[in-house]
Amino acid sequence: MKTIAILGSTGSIGTQTLDVIRQHKEDFCVSALSAGGNVALLEKQIREFHPALVSVASEKKAKELRILTADLDIEILYGMEGLLAVATQEQSEILVTAVVGMMGIRPTMAAIKAGKDIALANKETLVTAGHLIMPMAEACGVKILPVDSEHSAIFQSWHGEKACGNRIDKILLTASGGPFRGKKRGDLETVILADALHHPNWSMGRKITVDSATMVNKGLEVMEAKWLFGVELDQIQVVVHPQSVIHSMVQYEDGAVIAQLGTPDMRLPIQYALYYPERRYLNEERLDFYKLASLTFEKPDAETFTGLHLALEAMRRGGNMPTVFNAANEKAVALFLDQKIRFLEIADLIAESMANVPFKEHPDLDDILNTEKAVYEYIDRGEKGIR
Repeated sequence: MKTIAILGSTGSIGTQTLDVIRQHKEDFCVSALSAGGNVALLEKQIREFHPALVSVASEKKAKELRILTADLDIEILYGMEGLLAVATQEQSEILVTAVVGMMGIRPTMAAIKAGKDIALANKETLVTAGHLIMPMAEACGVKILPVDSEHSAIFQSWHGEKACGNRIDKILLTASGGPFRGKKRGDLETVILADALHHPNWSMGRKITVDSATMVNKGLEVMEAKWLFGVELDQIQVVVHPQSVIHSMVQYEDGAVIAQLGTPDMRLPIQYALYYPERRYLNEERLDFYKLASLTFEKPDAETFTGLHLALEAMRRGGNMPTVFNAANEKAVALFLDQKIRFLEIADLIAESMANVPFKEHPDLDDILNTEKAVYEYIDRGEKGIR
Protein backbone atom coordinates (compact mmCIF):
# COMPACT_ATOMS: atom_id res chain seq x y z
CA MET A 1 0.00 0.00 0.00
CA LYS A 2 1.31 3.45 -0.99
CA THR A 3 0.63 6.46 1.21
CA ILE A 4 -0.31 9.64 -0.64
CA ALA A 5 -0.43 13.33 0.32
CA ILE A 6 -2.16 15.82 -1.96
CA LEU A 7 -1.65 19.56 -2.32
CA GLY A 8 -4.83 20.97 -3.87
CA SER A 9 -7.25 18.14 -3.12
CA THR A 10 -10.43 20.08 -3.98
CA GLY A 11 -9.27 21.25 -7.42
CA SER A 12 -9.60 19.46 -10.75
CA ILE A 13 -6.44 17.33 -10.47
CA GLY A 14 -6.90 16.75 -6.75
CA THR A 15 -10.46 15.44 -7.07
CA GLN A 16 -9.48 13.20 -9.99
CA THR A 17 -6.54 11.87 -7.96
CA LEU A 18 -8.98 10.91 -5.24
CA ASP A 19 -11.17 9.26 -7.91
CA VAL A 20 -8.21 7.05 -8.82
CA ILE A 21 -7.53 6.26 -5.17
CA ARG A 22 -11.23 5.50 -4.69
CA GLN A 23 -11.01 2.88 -7.44
CA HIS A 24 -7.98 1.26 -5.80
CA LYS A 25 -8.59 1.54 -2.07
CA GLU A 26 -6.64 -1.65 -1.46
CA ASP A 27 -3.47 -0.05 -2.84
CA PHE A 28 -3.51 3.51 -1.46
CA CYS A 29 -4.15 5.43 1.71
CA VAL A 30 -4.29 9.22 2.10
CA SER A 31 -2.23 10.71 4.91
CA ALA A 32 -2.59 14.46 4.28
CA LEU A 33 -4.61 16.90 2.18
CA SER A 34 -4.50 20.62 1.48
CA ALA A 35 -7.15 22.84 -0.07
CA GLY A 36 -7.87 26.50 -0.58
CA GLY A 37 -11.23 27.66 0.67
CA ASN A 38 -13.67 24.88 -0.28
CA VAL A 39 -14.09 23.54 3.24
CA ALA A 40 -17.41 21.84 2.44
CA LEU A 41 -15.80 19.55 -0.14
CA LEU A 42 -12.69 19.12 2.00
CA GLU A 43 -14.85 17.93 4.90
CA LYS A 44 -16.37 15.25 2.65
CA GLN A 45 -12.90 14.17 1.55
CA ILE A 46 -11.73 13.99 5.16
CA ARG A 47 -14.64 11.78 6.16
CA GLU A 48 -14.09 9.46 3.20
CA PHE A 49 -10.29 9.17 3.15
CA HIS A 50 -9.38 9.81 6.82
CA PRO A 51 -6.15 11.84 6.52
CA ALA A 52 -4.26 12.61 9.72
CA LEU A 53 -3.43 16.16 8.62
CA VAL A 54 -5.15 18.80 6.49
CA SER A 55 -4.39 22.39 5.60
CA VAL A 56 -6.46 25.26 4.23
CA ALA A 57 -5.61 28.69 2.91
CA SER A 58 -6.47 30.89 5.88
CA GLU A 59 -6.98 30.90 9.64
CA LYS A 60 -10.65 31.72 9.09
CA LYS A 61 -11.15 28.64 6.90
CA ALA A 62 -9.25 26.53 9.43
CA LYS A 63 -11.68 27.61 12.16
CA GLU A 64 -14.65 26.73 9.94
CA LEU A 65 -13.19 23.31 9.22
CA ARG A 66 -12.47 22.62 12.89
CA ILE A 67 -16.15 23.21 13.66
CA LEU A 68 -17.26 20.93 10.82
CA THR A 69 -14.90 18.13 11.92
CA ALA A 70 -15.14 18.56 15.69
CA ASP A 71 -16.03 14.87 16.05
CA LEU A 72 -12.83 13.75 14.31
CA ASP A 73 -9.24 13.39 15.52
CA ILE A 74 -7.44 15.41 12.85
CA GLU A 75 -4.76 18.10 12.78
CA ILE A 76 -5.81 21.25 10.89
CA LEU A 77 -3.28 23.87 9.80
CA TYR A 78 -3.37 26.79 7.37
CA GLY A 79 -1.25 28.97 5.08
CA MET A 80 2.26 28.16 3.90
CA GLU A 81 3.05 26.46 7.21
CA GLY A 82 0.21 24.07 6.50
CA LEU A 83 1.33 23.41 2.92
CA LEU A 84 4.85 22.61 4.13
CA ALA A 85 3.48 20.28 6.80
CA VAL A 86 1.36 18.39 4.26
CA ALA A 87 4.30 18.18 1.86
CA THR A 88 6.59 16.66 4.48
CA GLN A 89 4.03 14.59 6.42
CA GLU A 90 5.97 11.68 7.85
CA GLN A 91 3.83 8.78 6.63
CA SER A 92 3.49 9.87 3.00
CA GLU A 93 5.62 8.39 0.22
CA ILE A 94 4.26 10.35 -2.76
CA LEU A 95 3.24 14.00 -2.86
CA VAL A 96 0.76 15.00 -5.55
CA THR A 97 1.36 18.70 -6.23
CA ALA A 98 -1.94 19.89 -7.68
CA VAL A 99 -1.98 23.48 -6.42
CA VAL A 100 -2.04 26.25 -9.01
CA GLY A 101 0.77 28.77 -9.23
CA MET A 102 4.11 29.46 -7.64
CA MET A 103 2.88 28.63 -4.15
CA GLY A 104 3.83 25.06 -5.04
CA ILE A 105 7.59 25.73 -5.18
CA ARG A 106 8.47 25.75 -1.49
CA PRO A 107 6.34 22.71 -0.55
CA THR A 108 7.74 20.75 -3.50
CA MET A 109 11.32 21.53 -2.50
CA ALA A 110 10.55 20.62 1.12
CA ALA A 111 9.02 17.31 0.04
CA ILE A 112 12.06 16.48 -2.11
CA LYS A 113 14.39 17.16 0.83
CA ALA A 114 12.17 14.89 2.94
CA GLY A 115 12.62 12.07 0.39
CA LYS A 116 9.12 12.09 -1.11
CA ASP A 117 8.54 11.17 -4.74
CA ILE A 118 6.68 13.96 -6.56
CA ALA A 119 3.66 13.41 -8.82
CA LEU A 120 3.94 16.80 -10.47
CA ALA A 121 0.86 18.63 -11.72
CA ASN A 122 2.09 22.10 -10.72
CA LYS A 123 4.00 23.13 -13.85
CA GLU A 124 4.94 26.54 -12.40
CA THR A 125 7.39 24.78 -10.08
CA LEU A 126 9.64 23.73 -12.95
CA VAL A 127 8.93 26.78 -15.10
CA THR A 128 10.32 29.11 -12.46
CA ALA A 129 12.64 26.87 -10.44
CA GLY A 130 13.54 23.93 -12.67
CA HIS A 131 17.23 24.80 -12.35
CA LEU A 132 16.87 24.26 -8.59
CA ILE A 133 14.31 21.42 -8.49
CA MET A 134 15.83 18.89 -10.90
CA PRO A 135 19.36 18.85 -9.39
CA MET A 136 17.83 18.65 -5.91
CA ALA A 137 15.65 15.68 -6.88
CA GLU A 138 18.66 13.87 -8.34
CA ALA A 139 20.76 14.57 -5.26
CA CYS A 140 18.00 13.33 -2.95
CA GLY A 141 17.23 10.26 -5.07
CA VAL A 142 13.55 11.05 -5.56
CA LYS A 143 11.44 10.68 -8.69
CA ILE A 144 9.68 13.55 -10.45
CA LEU A 145 6.69 11.83 -12.09
CA PRO A 146 4.79 14.08 -14.52
CA VAL A 147 1.01 14.25 -14.23
CA ASP A 148 0.29 16.68 -17.08
CA SER A 149 -1.07 14.56 -19.92
CA GLU A 150 1.53 15.79 -22.41
CA HIS A 151 4.51 15.26 -20.14
CA SER A 152 3.21 11.90 -19.00
CA ALA A 153 2.90 10.92 -22.67
CA ILE A 154 6.52 11.95 -23.31
CA PHE A 155 7.63 10.11 -20.17
CA GLN A 156 5.77 6.95 -21.23
CA SER A 157 7.18 7.18 -24.77
CA TRP A 158 10.74 7.68 -23.57
CA HIS A 159 11.60 5.98 -20.32
CA GLY A 160 12.00 2.50 -21.86
CA GLU A 161 14.14 3.88 -24.66
CA LYS A 162 16.15 5.97 -22.21
CA ALA A 163 17.04 2.85 -20.25
CA CYS A 164 18.55 1.45 -23.47
CA GLY A 165 20.63 4.59 -24.00
CA ASN A 166 18.57 5.83 -26.95
CA ARG A 167 18.56 9.60 -27.33
CA ILE A 168 15.78 12.02 -28.18
CA ASP A 169 16.04 13.93 -31.43
CA LYS A 170 12.86 15.91 -30.90
CA ILE A 171 9.87 16.15 -28.57
CA LEU A 172 6.55 16.71 -30.35
CA LEU A 173 4.37 18.43 -27.75
CA THR A 174 0.74 18.36 -28.79
CA ALA A 175 -1.81 21.12 -28.18
CA SER A 176 -5.56 21.02 -28.72
CA GLY A 177 -5.58 24.63 -29.91
CA GLY A 178 -8.16 25.51 -27.26
CA PRO A 179 -11.58 27.09 -27.86
CA PHE A 180 -10.24 29.76 -30.25
CA ARG A 181 -8.28 27.57 -32.66
CA GLY A 182 -8.46 29.01 -36.18
CA LYS A 183 -9.44 32.49 -35.04
CA LYS A 184 -7.39 35.64 -35.72
CA ARG A 185 -6.63 38.54 -33.38
CA GLY A 186 -9.55 40.55 -34.71
CA ASP A 187 -11.90 37.70 -33.78
CA LEU A 188 -10.59 37.73 -30.21
CA GLU A 189 -11.19 41.43 -29.52
CA THR A 190 -14.69 40.79 -28.21
CA VAL A 191 -14.51 37.31 -26.67
CA ILE A 192 -15.87 37.05 -23.14
CA LEU A 193 -14.93 34.94 -20.14
CA ALA A 194 -17.52 32.25 -20.86
CA ASP A 195 -16.03 31.76 -24.34
CA ALA A 196 -12.54 31.25 -22.94
CA LEU A 197 -13.76 28.76 -20.33
CA HIS A 198 -15.43 26.52 -22.93
CA HIS A 199 -12.67 24.03 -23.78
CA PRO A 200 -13.59 21.62 -26.60
CA ASN A 201 -11.93 18.51 -25.14
CA TRP A 202 -10.69 18.75 -21.57
CA SER A 203 -12.37 19.38 -18.22
CA MET A 204 -9.92 21.52 -16.23
CA GLY A 205 -9.79 24.29 -13.65
CA ARG A 206 -10.61 27.86 -14.66
CA LYS A 207 -7.06 29.18 -14.68
CA ILE A 208 -5.57 26.41 -16.80
CA THR A 209 -8.56 26.56 -19.17
CA VAL A 210 -7.85 30.24 -19.83
CA ASP A 211 -4.15 29.37 -20.25
CA SER A 212 -5.17 26.87 -22.90
CA ALA A 213 -7.26 29.50 -24.68
CA THR A 214 -4.27 31.89 -24.84
CA MET A 215 -1.83 29.01 -25.57
CA VAL A 216 0.26 30.32 -22.65
CA ASN A 217 -0.27 26.88 -21.17
CA LYS A 218 1.61 25.31 -24.07
CA GLY A 219 4.47 27.76 -23.54
CA LEU A 220 4.63 26.76 -19.88
CA GLU A 221 4.63 23.10 -20.92
CA VAL A 222 7.56 23.69 -23.28
CA MET A 223 9.53 25.16 -20.37
CA GLU A 224 8.53 22.27 -18.11
CA ALA A 225 9.51 19.68 -20.74
CA LYS A 226 12.97 21.21 -21.10
CA TRP A 227 13.69 20.64 -17.42
CA LEU A 228 11.92 17.30 -17.06
CA PHE A 229 13.64 15.64 -20.00
CA GLY A 230 16.94 17.51 -20.15
CA VAL A 231 16.60 18.63 -23.77
CA GLU A 232 17.38 21.90 -25.52
CA LEU A 233 14.58 24.33 -26.26
CA ASP A 234 15.03 23.84 -30.02
CA GLN A 235 14.36 20.12 -29.56
CA ILE A 236 10.75 20.81 -28.53
CA GLN A 237 8.20 21.36 -31.29
CA VAL A 238 4.59 22.31 -30.56
CA VAL A 239 2.04 20.60 -32.82
CA VAL A 240 -1.67 21.52 -32.76
CA HIS A 241 -3.72 18.32 -32.69
CA PRO A 242 -7.41 19.23 -32.27
CA GLN A 243 -8.67 15.73 -31.45
CA SER A 244 -6.48 15.41 -28.29
CA VAL A 245 -6.00 11.70 -28.97
CA ILE A 246 -2.20 11.77 -29.32
CA HIS A 247 -1.05 13.31 -26.06
CA SER A 248 2.54 13.84 -27.23
CA MET A 249 5.31 12.10 -29.16
CA VAL A 250 9.04 11.51 -29.06
CA GLN A 251 11.18 11.37 -32.21
CA TYR A 252 14.46 9.49 -31.94
CA GLU A 253 17.76 9.89 -33.76
CA ASP A 254 16.82 7.31 -36.40
CA GLY A 255 13.61 9.20 -37.24
CA ALA A 256 11.25 6.79 -35.46
CA VAL A 257 8.39 8.48 -33.60
CA ILE A 258 6.77 6.88 -30.54
CA ALA A 259 3.49 8.37 -29.32
CA GLN A 260 1.11 7.83 -26.41
CA LEU A 261 -2.57 7.85 -27.32
CA GLY A 262 -5.71 7.79 -25.22
CA THR A 263 -8.96 9.51 -24.42
CA PRO A 264 -8.73 13.04 -22.96
CA ASP A 265 -8.98 11.89 -19.34
CA MET A 266 -6.54 13.07 -16.68
CA ARG A 267 -7.10 9.97 -14.56
CA LEU A 268 -4.80 7.97 -16.84
CA PRO A 269 -1.63 10.07 -16.29
CA ILE A 270 -2.52 10.49 -12.60
CA GLN A 271 -2.83 6.74 -12.10
CA TYR A 272 0.35 6.07 -14.09
CA ALA A 273 2.28 8.43 -11.80
CA LEU A 274 0.87 6.87 -8.63
CA TYR A 275 1.58 3.28 -9.71
CA TYR A 276 4.79 3.88 -11.66
CA PRO A 277 6.38 1.73 -13.02
CA GLU A 278 3.34 -0.57 -12.95
CA ARG A 279 0.13 -0.27 -14.95
CA ARG A 280 -3.22 -1.20 -13.40
CA TYR A 281 -6.79 -1.41 -14.63
CA LEU A 282 -8.55 1.96 -14.89
CA ASN A 283 -12.33 1.94 -15.17
CA GLU A 284 -12.66 4.72 -17.73
CA GLU A 285 -13.59 5.08 -21.40
CA ARG A 286 -11.31 3.35 -23.90
CA LEU A 287 -10.09 4.77 -27.19
CA ASP A 288 -12.15 3.30 -30.06
CA PHE A 289 -10.18 3.43 -33.30
CA TYR A 290 -13.23 2.41 -35.34
CA LYS A 291 -14.90 5.66 -34.31
CA LEU A 292 -11.93 7.93 -35.07
CA ALA A 293 -12.74 9.78 -38.27
CA SER A 294 -9.30 11.38 -38.56
CA LEU A 295 -6.27 12.67 -36.72
CA THR A 296 -5.12 16.09 -37.92
CA PHE A 297 -2.13 18.30 -37.17
CA GLU A 298 -1.43 22.01 -37.61
CA LYS A 299 1.31 24.53 -37.01
CA PRO A 300 0.50 26.84 -34.06
CA ASP A 301 -0.54 30.40 -34.98
CA ALA A 302 2.14 32.39 -33.15
CA GLU A 303 0.91 35.73 -34.55
CA THR A 304 -2.54 35.35 -33.00
CA PHE A 305 -1.52 33.48 -29.84
CA THR A 306 1.51 35.52 -28.83
CA GLY A 307 1.69 33.91 -25.39
CA LEU A 308 3.48 30.91 -26.88
CA HIS A 309 6.10 33.13 -28.54
CA LEU A 310 6.62 35.08 -25.31
CA ALA A 311 7.17 31.86 -23.38
CA LEU A 312 9.90 30.75 -25.77
CA GLU A 313 11.50 34.20 -25.55
CA ALA A 314 11.45 34.03 -21.74
CA MET A 315 13.08 30.60 -21.76
CA ARG A 316 15.79 31.68 -24.19
CA ARG A 317 16.60 34.73 -22.06
CA GLY A 318 16.74 32.50 -18.99
CA GLY A 319 17.50 33.78 -15.51
CA ASN A 320 14.37 35.03 -13.78
CA MET A 321 12.56 35.77 -17.05
CA PRO A 322 10.47 32.56 -16.97
CA THR A 323 9.34 33.67 -13.51
CA VAL A 324 8.40 37.09 -14.89
CA PHE A 325 6.43 35.39 -17.67
CA ASN A 326 4.67 33.03 -15.28
CA ALA A 327 3.88 35.61 -12.60
CA ALA A 328 2.58 38.11 -15.15
CA ASN A 329 0.33 35.44 -16.62
CA GLU A 330 -0.99 34.44 -13.19
CA LYS A 331 -1.83 38.06 -12.37
CA ALA A 332 -3.30 38.78 -15.81
CA VAL A 333 -5.47 35.65 -15.81
CA ALA A 334 -6.76 36.54 -12.34
CA LEU A 335 -7.74 39.98 -13.67
CA PHE A 336 -9.42 38.38 -16.70
CA LEU A 337 -11.32 35.92 -14.49
CA ASP A 338 -12.53 38.93 -12.48
CA GLN A 339 -13.50 40.51 -15.83
CA LYS A 340 -11.24 43.53 -15.23
CA ILE A 341 -9.26 43.15 -18.46
CA ARG A 342 -9.99 41.84 -21.96
CA PHE A 343 -8.74 38.53 -23.30
CA LEU A 344 -5.98 39.94 -25.51
CA GLU A 345 -4.67 42.07 -22.65
CA ILE A 346 -3.37 38.91 -20.94
CA ALA A 347 -0.51 38.59 -23.43
CA ASP A 348 -0.05 42.38 -23.44
CA LEU A 349 0.57 42.41 -19.68
CA ILE A 350 3.03 39.54 -19.99
CA ALA A 351 5.00 41.38 -22.69
CA GLU A 352 5.03 44.63 -20.67
CA SER A 353 6.25 42.83 -17.56
CA MET A 354 9.04 41.08 -19.46
CA ALA A 355 10.16 44.46 -20.82
CA ASN A 356 10.08 46.29 -17.48
CA VAL A 357 10.80 43.96 -14.54
CA PRO A 358 14.57 43.79 -13.79
CA PHE A 359 16.48 40.78 -15.09
CA LYS A 360 18.36 38.45 -12.72
CA GLU A 361 20.76 35.99 -14.34
CA HIS A 362 21.15 33.26 -11.70
CA PRO A 363 18.09 33.43 -9.42
CA ASP A 364 17.92 31.49 -6.17
CA LEU A 365 14.62 30.78 -4.41
CA ASP A 366 14.47 34.22 -2.76
CA ASP A 367 15.16 35.87 -6.13
CA ILE A 368 12.33 33.87 -7.71
CA LEU A 369 9.83 34.85 -5.01
CA ASN A 370 10.99 38.48 -5.10
CA THR A 371 10.57 38.50 -8.89
CA GLU A 372 7.00 37.30 -8.51
CA LYS A 373 6.35 40.13 -6.04
CA ALA A 374 7.95 42.68 -8.39
CA VAL A 375 5.74 41.56 -11.27
CA TYR A 376 2.59 41.79 -9.18
CA GLU A 377 3.56 45.26 -8.00
CA TYR A 378 4.30 46.40 -11.56
CA ILE A 379 0.91 45.24 -12.83
CA ASP A 380 -0.88 46.68 -9.79
CA ARG A 381 0.67 50.08 -10.44
CA GLY A 382 -0.61 49.95 -14.00
CA GLU A 383 -4.08 48.99 -12.81
CA LYS A 384 -4.08 52.09 -10.61
CA GLY A 385 -2.98 54.23 -13.51
CA ILE A 386 0.39 55.22 -12.07
CA ARG A 387 2.79 53.14 -14.19
